Amino acid sequence: MGLNKIILAFFFFCFGFFASAQSAQVKGVILDKNNQPVANVNVSCRGNGTQSNANGYYVLTVPANQKSILIFSHISLKKVTVTVTLKPNEDYEFNLVMGDQDEQMGEVIIMSNNKKRVQGITTIEPEMIRKIPGANAGVENILKSLPGVNSNNELSTQYAVRGGNYDENLVYVNEIEVYRPFLIRSGQQEGLSFTNTDLVQNVDFSAGGFQSKYGDKLSSVLDITYRKPTKFGAVAEASFLGASAAVDAVSKNGKWSQVTGIRYRNNSLLVNSQETETNYTPTFADFQSNVNFKASDKWDFSFLGNVSQNDYQYQPLTRQTNFGTIDNPMALLVYYEGQEKDKYTTVFGAVKSTYTASEKSIYKLIASVYHTQEQEYFDILAQYRLGEVDSNIGSDTFGDVAFTRGIGSQLNHARNDLDALIINTELKGIHNFKKNQFEWGAKFTRESIRDRVIEWEVIDSAGFSINPPKVLPKNDQPYSPYAGPLVPYNNVRATNFVDINRFSGYAQWSRKGYLGGNEVWMNAGIRSQNWTVSGDGITSSTQFTFSPRAQFSIKPNWNKDMFFRLSGGLYHQPPSYRELRDADGVVQADVKAQQSIHVVLSNDYSFKMWQRPFKMVSELYYKSLTDVNPYTLDNVRIRYAAANNAKAYAEGFDFRLNGEFVPGTESWFSFGYLKTEENIDNKGYISRPTDQRLKFALLFQDYMPNIPSIKLYLNLVYNTGLPGGSPSYSDPYLYQNRLNDYRRADVGFFKVLIDDQNPSTKKWLQPFKELAIGLEIFNLFDNQNAITNTWVRDVYSKNQYAIPNYMTTRVFNVKVNMRF
Repeated sequence: MGLNKIILAFFFFCFGFFASAQSAQVKGVILDKNNQPVANVNVSCRGNGTQSNANGYYVLTVPANQKSILIFSHISLKKVTVTVTLKPNEDYEFNLVMGDQDEQMGEVIIMSNNKKRVQGITTIEPEMIRKIPGANAGVENILKSLPGVNSNNELSTQYAVRGGNYDENLVYVNEIEVYRPFLIRSGQQEGLSFTNTDLVQNVDFSAGGFQSKYGDKLSSVLDITYRKPTKFGAVAEASFLGASAAVDAVSKNGKWSQVTGIRYRNNSLLVNSQETETNYTPTFADFQSNVNFKASDKWDFSFLGNVSQNDYQYQPLTRQTNFGTIDNPMALLVYYEGQEKDKYTTVFGAVKSTYTASEKSIYKLIASVYHTQEQEYFDILAQYRLGEVDSNIGSDTFGDVAFTRGIGSQLNHARNDLDALIINTELKGIHNFKKNQFEWGAKFTRESIRDRVIEWEVIDSAGFSINPPKVLPKNDQPYSPYAGPLVPYNNVRATNFVDINRFSGYAQWSRKGYLGGNEVWMNAGIRSQNWTVSGDGITSSTQFTFSPRAQFSIKPNWNKDMFFRLSGGLYHQPPSYRELRDADGVVQADVKAQQSIHVVLSNDYSFKMWQRPFKMVSELYYKSLTDVNPYTLDNVRIRYAAANNAKAYAEGFDFRLNGEFVPGTESWFSFGYLKTEENIDNKGYISRPTDQRLKFALLFQDYMPNIPSIKLYLNLVYNTGLPGGSPSYSDPYLYQNRLNDYRRADVGFFKVLIDDQNPSTKKWLQPFKELAIGLEIFNLFDNQNAITNTWVRDVYSKNQYAIPNYMTTRVFNVKVNMRF
């Protein structure tokens, strides 16, 4: 039934037959004079009414294109009467402060003033984030279902946006920039994202064309706000993958509030489903706390702290990968010796103070410290056998390797250590003057990196040690003996002590107005950054960037709720430490900032279908990149050339339709087309490592009509294959193959035992405000998805075979959710 509705919705989209609705919505939060939420406020309009919940939140449907009188009444507070005039499908936020003195009256005439809609920001409900299934459930799990956001790795929280890589995404929590570890090379090492879903209040996301107030990255902005509790509460979750708990606390006078969360995760359930048999003992744990203090009506203070430790121990045993065709089936058998021991410990702390000087001026001071200590140690010997598989069904050796085409071994060694300290101090201001808003900010960042890299790899094929494809004495064996040195196939040794000082700032102006009866919003701003790279044995380098950006939005005076937006500008990404380090581990201080010209044209259309709200968002974008720093991508590890020797472009189209396909639930489906190519050293354009091309995603919620306490959550993603990479030190222009398409469906079935609509009658269950138990099935259709290729030589044909490294298979998980 749900699928038929989706198909019907898509049919309507293609031919434009949407019915215009004649109603609108008013929603918001009701507070008292002490800024505390007020529950049980009666909100009524023309016989239609509702009540505010425990958080003071309410939502009410009102007629459109006419004056509607809203009456707010409470047993201990004075009545408030407000008159609103809204357009069809308008979704207006009206926050109210109720007093106990005088009755209040007022009139509001609104014609769409949704700030996030104006800025092109996608808002995601925290409740949806917590419930949608995924191997790495959380904010990033939902982001990967949005158009323009791509990932072929369910074990990783990293994502690529419109052709960019993982290092091109900004992440803020409470306006504070957060970071991820430097050395992690595979998704199964990541463990936990910084963002704790149990603490989240708002999630905003922009996939490009964002304003100057956001930082210096090329692709996207994820802006997360943790909640400020208004009363005591607690949530907990447990599953085969780990557990989490969070507690809300508020002081008696309401000035202090705190939300604290702790998480533990173990990926053994997922990793053990892969082809490689392992002894795997990971420990991923973190502790976060957000403390708020309201000192007065003008001063607010907050502290955000996080301690995280990823202890990753990995001992591979065996692996067999079958590939090839039905006519020519082949297999790779690998036997391992050795182990890997990695450890990532991060500590993060930030203090934020907000001073409300007046109704028109607000100032913010933010200071943060991030410290990470990382080690990556491994010695792994892999002995492989590449051969043809016996495909004769009647044979005694059916399925075994019958003819060996190649044998060899590979020894990988690493002793990598990194210690990084990043300190930020930022001052921001917001000023409102009539219909104008001015925002500015100045920031200083100090990065101190202490890094030691020791990595080498020895490859043996048929008893011969393979030399690296570098300039060595001529080898014409077996006709004459080889007299050159025996060296590793790959050898990286470097020690770097690097300091980076960054000064950045921005200023922007916003204004709302009218153009021939149509509402318009304008935004223009600039960003700049000056940075200096210095360190032991490094010639100091100082550089400067200047980035103008602008947005123009218009809402035509039409009956249909249509909205158009044009945004773009010149975006820069000054190099991080990882971008300064080349393939040999040497820091190149003179690497310039990559720059990109963004142009984004978008349309929002809000409408009613089946008497329920829907929204369709379409975006066209183009990015022209210069001074590009080429890189290779292996799982989630990015290796840069540390040279601005390329240019690139990205172009595409994104579409998303979301709404209540099932009454009372929000679902969406999205489609994206992307093409991104680069030209390295003027050799011609080839696909970039993130050239995803087509993407389709469906996020769907449903429930049984006769048993609404049984709920279904479906997360489906289809991506066309990424470029498959190339062997070490090879020319990427010679290896333009692609991985197979990525297809994955995760589904969750939940039985809600207790919630607000079904309170418990049993005494021992009464402490629970919500209790649900569910079954999750990851990779429902058991698709074989590959993340990278392993390159193996055939000693007979001298060919390189690309052996896919497959991700997780079908996995079952049981989860319990609790709220107190």
